[in-house]
Amino acid sequence: MAYNESVVVVNGSQVSCIGHDWEDIPDFLGPKYGEMARRLDLSFNQLRSLTGLKAFSQLEELIVDNNLLGNDLWLPRLPRLHTLTLNKNQFTDIEALLEHLAEVTSALEYLSLLGNEACPNQLVSMDKDEDDYQRYRYFVLHKLTKLKFLDTRRVTQWERSEAEARGAFMKVVKPKNDQLATAANQSFCHASGIPDK
Repeated sequence: MAYNESVVVVNGSQVSCIGHDWEDIPDFLGPKYGEMARRLDLSFNQLRSLTGLKAFSQLEELIVDNNLLGNDLWLPRLPRLHTLTLNKNQFTDIEALLEHLAEVTSALEYLSLLGNEACPNQLVSMDKDEDDYQRYRYFVLHKLTKLKFLDTRRVTQWERSEAEARGAFMKVVKPKNDQLATAANQSFCHASGIPDK
């Protein structure tokens, strides 16, 4: 895919490449802007990978909302990154993502995952409620203890205490599709008076 360098908007140390349907980070971006960029916005593209971020060693803020990023996300070590927004991507496995972020983003204070299946709220599924979302917050805060903001809300001292005490047990586990089918079949058979197999 050919990339047009003129679509990159630079304002001081902020680099924006929004809404260009890029499937990957263009090769020219790192060498040209990597050292000077403190804030990088790659929202509204078609990114499935963030390969190419290694050159952005001074990055403090990374915004990659509305892309196609998923559970195989790999980030290079970004020791200065304090803000990361991954809203409306395709994350389903929260634990793997959080463990990776804990390894490579030691300064992370603000994380937003809204609009991903891994973030159980009503933006993703109407069968989720505030209790589901609060359990998710405890689990995230258990894994990423330095966060000050998660999604749109400041982290409270109460949440920090609950995350420390119970966060490890708050992982939201989704049943596999075959388990759902078996459970649905058993419920139907039971309600109908039919012996299930």
